[in-house]
Amino acid sequence: MSAATTAERPVAAPPSRSFTPRSRHSRLTLTWIAEHAFMLALALLFMFPIVFVLLTSFMGPQQTLTGALWPHPFAFSNYSRAFTGAPLARWFANSLEYAGLSTIFMILSSVPAAYVLAKMKFRGSNVIFMCIIFAMLLPPQVTVVPVYVMWSKIGLTGSLWPLILPNLLGDAFSVFLLRQFFLTIPNEYIDAARIDGCGELGTLLRVVVPMSKAGIAASGLFLFFAMWNDYYGPLLYASENASAWPVAYGLATFHSVHGTDWGTTMAITLLVTLPVMIIFFFAQRVFVEGVTLTGVKG
Repeated sequence: MSAATTAERPVAAPPSRSFTPRSRHSRLTLTWIAEHAFMLALALLFMFPIVFVLLTSFMGPQQTLTGALWPHPFAFSNYSRAFTGAPLARWFANSLEYAGLSTIFMILSSVPAAYVLAKMKFRGSNVIFMCIIFAMLLPPQVTVVPVYVMWSKIGLTGSLWPLILPNLLGDAFSVFLLRQFFLTIPNEYIDAARIDGCGELGTLLRVVVPMSKAGIAASGLFLFFAMWNDYYGPLLYASENASAWPVAYGLATFHSVHGTDWGTTMAITLLVTLPVMIIFFFAQRVFVEGVTLTGVKG
């Protein structure tokens, strides 16, 4: 065979690698896991306490004292004991009253205050805003004695009203958060409303509030969660009146009495946490939007 014949013979191309849809899907899945490995590990780390509480709530009294992680058998009676061994319905009602009224009063008082500080320029506005920031930094233990004496003279100790009524005067953190959110609203909208004849109250209700639903919802959720989980306030004002206990203080007292009944304690803990998780699950988009947009414009 001559050299020319050998040169004219075509060289076979290497076989091309073809990916099936399944292999391509596997590659995309592995790539996604590699890119989000840290976030997945962080999510598992945060989920572990919730899973631990859930599994422990189905364990019997003897099994909770062992190193077992999986209930065997499942003790569903812990949840029935949670309602029969503790006034859980009354605790929930007190917490809803405490957190709900506090949130409503805070919105009614903090929204106008934040609007004035954000959109109405007057002498001393910066001084008032700095006082609000200082109020956020002031520990509550500094004023607890004179405030308690005041409510005691009024005759409201032994109830949750000393914790609810102060929200009618505004909340420092909520005013700060809402003021920063209102700054992101262009002044052109407010000027146009004033030109059309709206007063300050009409501008607030018809222009600012509809454009600030995310910020108002975020500040409301912050306060609602804080009041729902509050232990120090009810301990100070309502500890001597069992009918006024909210879920946070009631759970602490239940655990102090039933220290070894971890199954029922974890069942109550899960029931107490469940409403907050449900509210945040449905409101997380508005909550995140309100937090991320706050402070864009200073």
